[in-house]
Amino acid sequence: MKRTILTNAHVVTPDTDFDGAVVIEDGKIAEVIPDAQYGEGVDLQGAWLIPGLIDLHSDYLEREIKPRPTASFPLSMALHHADMRAIGSGLTTVVSCARFSSDGDKNSALGTDCITGSKDVAALQPDCMARHFIQARWDTNFTGAESLLEEMVNLPIVKMVVYNESIPGQRQFRDLDSQAALRSARRGISADEAKAELEKEIEEKMGLNNRPDVYRMLKGRTLIGSHDDTTVDHVLEAVQYGATLSEMPTTLEAARKAKELGLWVCMGAPNYVRGGSSYNNLSCAEAMAEDLVDALCSDYHYPSMLTAVVMMMQAGITPSKAVNYVTLGAARCLDMADDYGSITEGKVADLIAFDVVGQFGKVRQVWVDGQVRFMCPNVGQNIILDSMEAAD
Repeated sequence: MKRTILTNAHVVTPDTDFDGAVVIEDGKIAEVIPDAQYGEGVDLQGAWLIPGLIDLHSDYLEREIKPRPTASFPLSMALHHADMRAIGSGLTTVVSCARFSSDGDKNSALGTDCITGSKDVAALQPDCMARHFIQARWDTNFTGAESLLEEMVNLPIVKMVVYNESIPGQRQFRDLDSQAALRSARRGISADEAKAELEKEIEEKMGLNNRPDVYRMLKGRTLIGSHDDTTVDHVLEAVQYGATLSEMPTTLEAARKAKELGLWVCMGAPNYVRGGSSYNNLSCAEAMAEDLVDALCSDYHYPSMLTAVVMMMQAGITPSKAVNYVTLGAARCLDMADDYGSITEGKVADLIAFDVVGQFGKVRQVWVDGQVRFMCPNVGQNIILDSMEAAD
């Protein structure tokens, strides 16, 4: 039996926090002991000990693959570096977004064939330190979705499918003139030409909606969500087609309706850390003030998840509640809470130890399945890997 003792830690459980110890046996949390300190094992020197962070929605992998529109790098290289950055930020489970669409301009950085790209991520998973899944960022406005969905049904790496309406002028991008200006600059065409293209695209896509296909083929098999819900009608449509998650609602009315109808609500941790949305949409803090938020995701910035925890605690939110936003809330949404998301006896030992530095958390160590996957070199002389294991 492999046994690891983490002692002299400030432990955060779903309901409370205390100084104590956690015992790991064969990759699982065997004991959680308040007011206990051991002379053997890993002395965490008073560091915070919380569950590994669970990221429901990350754009980072695609940006690592394609950091610029004309610059691409191999998936194997990109996933390795995304994995390194995730684990160093305390993320032990990451759901990376990949666009699924028939529109060439909207294809994922994983490649034009997203099924193959997802399979490639699954094949690379054994070499990763964190646990990785794919979120199908599903374009709702294209035809021929059935064959793609048939392949997705038996693809476990695709953990969730989230409706992403691609009609210009809708949801968070309602200012058509601004979209035309961006397209004009990107494509080197006049603003009038760009706006004419957008208006044609609106006309073509308004009659397309493949949500019924997703609902018919994936309900009960995969988590279904909806992205950027802006109106009550958006939420009602999402629920009609099987959504149980509202991801980054852009208005308070949409977030309220989502919670009223029993949907999970996920917001971006960078929104909380920066004090608002980068697109002037709903403030995460405003939604949290009404208890409308179940989970925070990294969105486009891994370090913001742990930073948000620190800032919430400094703002007077209890450690348990702050930590639950980035761990247990996401685990519940993903139907993984039986095994992940909290420091509870019997659960998988995905854990992180960190210190507070100013307004952010500096990760000391990360364990995945009870194994050390990351260790900061400047954590003191009492944390010695050779002392971690004791034979039983």
